Amino acid sequence: MQKLAETVAQCDAFPHLRILRKDDITSGQRLQTELSLLSRIANTLSWPRCWDRNLRRNDIELSNTAGDVMIITGPNMSGKSTYIRQVALLVLMAQTGSFIPAKEAQIGLADRIFTRVGASDELVRGQSTFMVEMTETANIINNATEKSLVVLDEVGRGTSTYDGLSLAWAITEHIATKIKCRTLFATHYHELTELSQIFSNIKNCNVAVREWAGSDFPAQDSAGRNR
Repeated sequence: MQKLAETVAQCDAFPHLRILRKDDITSGQRLQTELSLLSRIANTLSWPRCWDRNLRRNDIELSNTAGDVMIITGPNMSGKSTYIRQVALLVLMAQTGSFIPAKEAQIGLADRIFTRVGASDELVRGQSTFMVEMTETANIINNATEKSLVVLDEVGRGTSTYDGLSLAWAITEHIATKIKCRTLFATHYHELTELSQIFSNIKNCNVAVREWAGSDFPAQDSAGRNR
């Protein structure tokens, strides 16, 4: 009975995920979404209109022509990690057949989603924070393909500044030249922005936070787009 109930529940849930879906899954590498995650949810669920004033729009475009690798810089607590995790969640939800809260989305098929986020150690197993970070990053480098989606958050921070910068530079360069997969890299190493002048498939986005008359305005990238 329990297995039957689970099967019926799945048959009921999965078709309904597609009812409001407006995204397309293609065989290419393009990843583009428009309108914010939260704003779309607010409109769909008919939340109070006053709530939507504090919701920010977040769009993204990654492709062979628009750039495969996005380097995101900005101050602490500006939303870099939230932005890149949002993209990974949207891709995962879309490929499961789920509705995603975006006005429009075109997402190329991803064979795997790789993430390297957070800072933690496994001292019980004899692994420091840096060792865990490098082990997870090595797994990405060795297993990612051009169809993968890679999300990197502050890679290289587990060691000294210059060693970390060297590692972050080499990892980004390898992904851009060898793997060539869709990658989001949030970092405090502003030196990495120089890579966009060397490789055409790397682009920069900068998160800026402004405050005017006591109100927080949305963070924007270098092109003035909301993030």
